[in-house]
Amino acid sequence: MVTLMTAVLGLAGCAQLADVLPTPAREQSPAPVSKMILFPLPFKELPGWVGDNHAQALPAFIKSCDKIEKLPKEKSMGSFLVMGKIADWIPLCASARLIRPGNKIEAQYFFESRFLPYSVRNGDRYKGLFTGYYEADLRGAFGPDNTYRFPIYAKPGDLIEADLGAFDDKFKGSTIGGRIAGNQFVPYFSRAEIEDGALSGRQLETVWVDNAIDAFILHIQGSGRVILPDGSHIRVGYAGRNGHRYTAIGRELVAAGVMRLDDVTMPAIRSWMEAHPVAALALMRKNKSFIFFQVIEGAGPIGAQGVALTPGRSLAVDRAFLPLGLPIWLDTTEPGTRGRDRLSRLVIAQDTGSAIKGPVRGDYFWGYGPEAALKAGTMKEEGEYYLLLPQSAAREYPKF
Repeated sequence: MVTLMTAVLGLAGCAQLADVLPTPAREQSPAPVSKMILFPLPFKELPGWVGDNHAQALPAFIKSCDKIEKLPKEKSMGSFLVMGKIADWIPLCASARLIRPGNKIEAQYFFESRFLPYSVRNGDRYKGLFTGYYEADLRGAFGPDNTYRFPIYAKPGDLIEADLGAFDDKFKGSTIGGRIAGNQFVPYFSRAEIEDGALSGRQLETVWVDNAIDAFILHIQGSGRVILPDGSHIRVGYAGRNGHRYTAIGRELVAAGVMRLDDVTMPAIRSWMEAHPVAALALMRKNKSFIFFQVIEGAGPIGAQGVALTPGRSLAVDRAFLPLGLPIWLDTTEPGTRGRDRLSRLVIAQDTGSAIKGPVRGDYFWGYGPEAALKAGTMKEEGEYYLLLPQSAAREYPKF
């Protein structure tokens, strides 16, 4: 979820599609304090493990290695000792680059011979919620006219984003955004204030698009492709957020009695907004959170780890529990199949999202295009995942 989402998906953050979906009813009551517990198990117990083409996940892992290898060797990879130090991961990255591209047997052997799987539990719960996100497509131009009226803004120079985890470990993974007014740190402009002109005249408009709903969905996804009038396109990705709390419009529609909880999907929300354009504008303003973007050169979109996301192999996770770059065996179901078809594959933790909270929670990156949009927009699946951690760390820290 790109990412993103940082508090957004990074796309990194990136808030992602999951942000518009209401929390399932079982989660609306006061939730217990999240507690991640790990249990080691053999690869043969991973559901569907032998059926995957692990070679397809290897390039994504190598992208993460490019970032991991730049970190201090003595730095801990995560909050659990068995996640190891960066020094435990560097040899794994070197070995991954020796695997012949596309070789399924070598790739599977690489993971099985150098990692150990760990089942993840949130207290006494193995299952969690898995949603999807995608790279949005929009139509736009570099200048405004009667068609292209809705600006996509670059990050303002006066926006200050602070990592709260640097002040207190209990806020690890949380950020806050604001600006300096006089000698005080105050909240940044809200969505309504920005739409009413708070940033006008500052030359922050990167591109203009033709649809307010598309622009709003871009904010949810955290990244997108803007198709220009000549048929070419640019990529825009997450650059920052105003720091206001995200309000899920799906929840607002349910609370207003417009939709039933079970009927809330991104396609359904969009259909309602298009049928009620005036009410849709008011609804979007209920979400005070606002995302700023930058033009992305080359491959994309870019996740919170700073690498290009791979469709079907990148997962957004909660960084308060999982470090980026971790290989994860995901076991959930295909959206739209009523839980009949399994979605079991090796993915890499490469992104974050404002709605991605908890030890067993993920946002699956589908890519771009109509099919990706449909899959991401309807994905609200129960599932679980398993962390792949270095064998060297398990030998050094057998208890955790």
